[in-house]
Amino acid sequence: MNQLTNFPYQHVLVLGLAKSGTAAAKLLVRSGKRVRVNDLKATSEDSIVKDLQTKDIEVIVGEHPLTVLDGIDILVKNPGIPYYNIVVQEAQKRGIPIITEVELAGQLVSSSLIGITGSNGKTTTTTLIFEMLKHSDQQVKIAGNIGEVATEVAESLQKEETMVIELSSFQLLGVQKFKPKVSVILNLFEAHLDYHETFENYKNAKANIFMNQTESEYLIYNADDPKVVEMIQFARATKVPFSTELKQEAGAWCDQEFVYFKNEKIIALNEIALVGKHNIENVMAAISAALLKGATKKGISQVLTTFTGVKHRLQFVENINGRLFYNDSKATNILATSKALKSFDQSTILLAGGLDRGNDFDELLPYLKNVKAMVVFGETALKLRDIAYKSGIEKVELVDNVKHAAQKAYQLSNKNDVILLSPACASWDQYRTFEERGDMFINAVHTLK
Repeated sequence: MNQLTNFPYQHVLVLGLAKSGTAAAKLLVRSGKRVRVNDLKATSEDSIVKDLQTKDIEVIVGEHPLTVLDGIDILVKNPGIPYYNIVVQEAQKRGIPIITEVELAGQLVSSSLIGITGSNGKTTTTTLIFEMLKHSDQQVKIAGNIGEVATEVAESLQKEETMVIELSSFQLLGVQKFKPKVSVILNLFEAHLDYHETFENYKNAKANIFMNQTESEYLIYNADDPKVVEMIQFARATKVPFSTELKQEAGAWCDQEFVYFKNEKIIALNEIALVGKHNIENVMAAISAALLKGATKKGISQVLTTFTGVKHRLQFVENINGRLFYNDSKATNILATSKALKSFDQSTILLAGGLDRGNDFDELLPYLKNVKAMVVFGETALKLRDIAYKSGIEKVELVDNVKHAAQKAYQLSNKNDVILLSPACASWDQYRTFEERGDMFINAVHTLK
């Protein structure tokens, strides 16, 4: 088992349990550290609390007393806990460093790490890289939101294994020495401003993925995204661009027929199973990372000709009487929904709505030309209805949830229509997660059949 041999802090507060907090606490104890855990929602009767106490971990639950910081050298924060949390703010006042669990994972296995970030496409790209390496007979593990907790994977990672991890801005905001061997930045779009407050803060958090990289590491980036190009200009890593618009001598690119890496033809575009231009960007990023870690063209081709997408990300669900249902519940912002809409040329019925973060949705207008009807729900239903009318869409229906949205969309549809759940909003006004929202849609579609 790998341990934290160069972690100079002795007394650690883990703020927030969940999976990542629990894993971090156990790793720290196994590495010889003194650990205190604080969680607001847990109770003393929870099995995980009792388990941690058997490992000589001090656990304080049900409140956030500021005394939890007494004697603490560093705070390991659950990524979802905001920086206005009372304990976090007090830690900042006391000058206590604040990190997230991925910093611990990075200190265990940085030389074997591929990290992927961006506003959209992270899950698809992370999965593609993992599958490409696996189909090239390499030993590889996946971590983060779509796999096991990063520290659990890193702790057991062998020297010959590679760890592929999806990284959010929340996680990257709390790193110090984190330095992947290969970093990937897919795109940048204003997102999570309720957490980061400004786009500059959000961008700076994303930039932490390459902050510590040097010329011996690689930075794969989207050369078609001006915000990304501006952000990485001072990066010291060896830069590997990808582009759907211009040939890239140092990276991946495509013409009307093929995807290339540098001057080598990799795969024909019409052989790629994923739909949408945005997925070509994800494919090129994945090809670049996989090749840099020794993947084979055969392994890459096997994946790209069969992989049709991850669940909840432009996932094809069913063909019912000629209507094509797609689940894109992971589209929690306007950019993601814009890209989903660009993926289809045929008549589309869009299902959208969710948590209101203050967006006006005008940025969706250029992408609604093929949308013949909209079914809207959640806190943003009226805003989206207004955008639909503004774009000239006459058929707009308000419903209670995505189950009713699927039913109503089918009633409005004709043969060869695409029925697309792509909410452009987070799910938290009605659902615990976007997965729960997507599963409700999938079940509703199967019921229609």
